[in-house]
Amino acid sequence: MKRFVAACVFCFVLTGSAFAQRTGLDWMTDNADAQRSSWIRSDGKIRKDTVNKENFQFLWKMKVKNPPKGLNNLMPPSALDRLIGYRGFRMLGFFAGSSNNLITIDTDLGRLEWEKSLQAAPSTAPSTLTCPGGMTTGVARPALFAIPNAPTSDVVRGGRNTPAKSAVGEPGQGAVTLANVRPNPPRPAGPPPAQNPPTVQQRLANQANPPGGQLGAGPFLVYALASDGKLHSLHLSNGADYQPPAQFIPANANATGLFVADQFAYVATQNGCNGVANGVWAMNLENKEVVSFKANIVGSAGPAFDGQGNLYITTGSGGDKPNSIVALDGKTLAVKSSFSAGAMEFTSTPVVFAHKNKTLITAATKDGRVHLFDSADLSKPLAASSATVKTADFAPGALASWQDFSGTRWILSAASAAQATQLGFQAENGALTKGAVVAWKVVEANGALTLQPGWASRDLTGPLTPTIINGVVFATSSGQLPRDSKLTAAQRALRSGRAVLYALDGTTGKELWNSGATMTSWATSGALSGGMSQIYVTTYDGTIYTFGFPMEH
Repeated sequence: MKRFVAACVFCFVLTGSAFAQRTGLDWMTDNADAQRSSWIRSDGKIRKDTVNKENFQFLWKMKVKNPPKGLNNLMPPSALDRLIGYRGFRMLGFFAGSSNNLITIDTDLGRLEWEKSLQAAPSTAPSTLTCPGGMTTGVARPALFAIPNAPTSDVVRGGRNTPAKSAVGEPGQGAVTLANVRPNPPRPAGPPPAQNPPTVQQRLANQANPPGGQLGAGPFLVYALASDGKLHSLHLSNGADYQPPAQFIPANANATGLFVADQFAYVATQNGCNGVANGVWAMNLENKEVVSFKANIVGSAGPAFDGQGNLYITTGSGGDKPNSIVALDGKTLAVKSSFSAGAMEFTSTPVVFAHKNKTLITAATKDGRVHLFDSADLSKPLAASSATVKTADFAPGALASWQDFSGTRWILSAASAAQATQLGFQAENGALTKGAVVAWKVVEANGALTLQPGWASRDLTGPLTPTIINGVVFATSSGQLPRDSKLTAAQRALRSGRAVLYALDGTTGKELWNSGATMTSWATSGALSGGMSQIYVTTYDGTIYTFGFPMEH
């Protein structure tokens, strides 16, 4: 019976995980998915007509023990919204803490599930804005390279986050009855056949790697990269080590965008912290071999991937392939193609998306342009937006992208108030004095693509990369001081304000809801993660805030 239950649990996690990834329902890694879209494509409750003050609410908060490093504290969680274990149903969020801590929370109940210290030796180097030290990238669940399909409707039927239906029939029809099932045939008399019970090692091996499974990545694991550069593979149910930690990158690097798929792990290193070379790294999870491509990687979410296992990076000045977008082979990291923006640096992680029969890539440069490329030919952009006129400091760490239900593609970014105005966005939601989230519309006419300004949000302080859930854009006014401030990390932490979360209509920018004064500290990370009709905000003081729809238990 125990084996049957264990098998059922594994099959449920396996099929649920694959389904969630194919449909874009689970937040698997930094900026949601392999394509770094920051888009949860479908949701059972979050819609433009339901996210309002009457329905969408603050649900719970939890303060955890994790001392910050520089301006880092808790990273947005990787989420698992379908798990049936021996303790019942679970909806889990896996949070990485900057002080090498892992915190797993039942996000449905707001209850600690398990926590673990990765026991990495602390760095002796001082913590700075660009090299904060500690753990710098979030927890990753094994994902798929495939680009999820775009939904055609915001109505999602079925699932745990839709209303339950009674088994009682309509009046006069009576109750639902069980079918007449033939009983199992009686077991022959006598003792059951003798069987040797499995050893502890066999039970653990079967749980982690059932028959037909692959060694390495699996839906039953989560991955975390500690500050000592070792990659940890952990059972998602309790945090137990699946394998001994393996050295992935040199210690005390500034790592971003941990991603795991198809028996490989990937991550980027930036800012030359602790003398670690900047670049992108790949580890074969079966034999633990590591390859790397050295370049001055930019962006806040590491490499982005197309559906064929190729990866794309953007670079700044200096190093190999400067000021370029580069396509690399997913197994060897050999250069396949590239485009140079000349003297202008790229600033954002690429975002990959499907457009008709093509795979397109978008990324931003420091002059405010958003570029659009065909993955089949990076030699020149398909389209580019206008540049800023007075400033050349457009530096979003990541973009976001989604497709609305009419088929229109949108590309979103954080921007300063001056940049938003100079880029042609109209301040239809109030005057812009600090910053905003802006949205470009991809328009096709006579076979040619153009990027046209769509809408700008209301005024935001230190806007973060937006998150899109089922056509609703969640924009965060982080409360952080401007990035060009000359203050130290400690001074910035003291003088920053409080975070406010806003829900916007993804096609117009109209405000639907906001969190008001709920949060008392400022938000520290990029795109916010979400799932199962909830969204999570982590703040500098180590508090996790959850907003969504109240659910009876």
